[in-house]
Amino acid sequence: MARVLVTRRLPFPALDRLAAAHDVTVWEDDLPPSPERLRELVADAEGLLCLLTDRVDAALLDAAPRLRAIAVYAVGTDNVDHAAARARGIPVGNTPGVLTDATADLAFALILAAARRLAEGERAVRAGAWRTWEPAGWLGLELRGATLGIVGAGRIGRAVARRAEGFGMEVVTSRPAPLEELLERSDVVSLHVPLTDATRHLIDAAALARMKPGAILVNTARGGVVDQRAVAQALRDGRLGAAALDVTDPEPLPPDDPLLDAPNLLVVPHIGSATHATRARMADMAVDNLLAALAGEPMPHPA
Repeated sequence: MARVLVTRRLPFPALDRLAAAHDVTVWEDDLPPSPERLRELVADAEGLLCLLTDRVDAALLDAAPRLRAIAVYAVGTDNVDHAAARARGIPVGNTPGVLTDATADLAFALILAAARRLAEGERAVRAGAWRTWEPAGWLGLELRGATLGIVGAGRIGRAVARRAEGFGMEVVTSRPAPLEELLERSDVVSLHVPLTDATRHLIDAAALARMKPGAILVNTARGGVVDQRAVAQALRDGRLGAAALDVTDPEPLPPDDPLLDAPNLLVVPHIGSATHATRARMADMAVDNLLAALAGEPMPHPA
């Protein structure tokens, strides 16, 4: 029986399977442990089930000499120093595939919300600014016939493309179209790339300047893919028509972050995978990874 640390409560049956096989400690607070506290907690752990909010770097691994397996409760694993884990022979697993439809649904919900100015309209109703039916009030983008540019045509990007086709949109992907051409052609740009050194601030001031005036930017990938200062400025200048973000850098944004003062902005709290079925299946996959690795077998879902 190995000692396993789980860095947040996961209210799903999968943890019962893990606890039946190993000695499991769960961090019970609503907020993640601090880096210092996490190093203390993982000191004698052999397995770690962590979230994206937990930075698993060389310092943490040095503090956990018995660690034999890391399961990340997410598709992206940019919170883990993979080189440091490989150097110590520690396998890293993730939860791919299972959240494709949930995240694609949210991406398209954000596209619709931004295109039809739903957040702006809802705020106007609550503020009493809706006086009467207005012929030119809250006019938005009609999706039929509009062009959707998908940056990153992996599982989620392809699922978003299928939804867009159902709405009569023309779909352009960054493969084979060059990014510059995609940005210039698209009425809506939706981001679906992992965060790497190559994709950090992929959408910067220069990229935004290539987009159509009034175009919409949607990000359900990682906050670091976007230069948020450039997005805020493009929104204020009116060059960018709207931005709808499920992810930010950092998460959450501090209340005084200048991005939050930008017009035509919708930000939601990283809920791309937030359905009951998807989050439960993610827990199953993370536990499967740990059970396999701690038994000396290959992880079924290696990162």
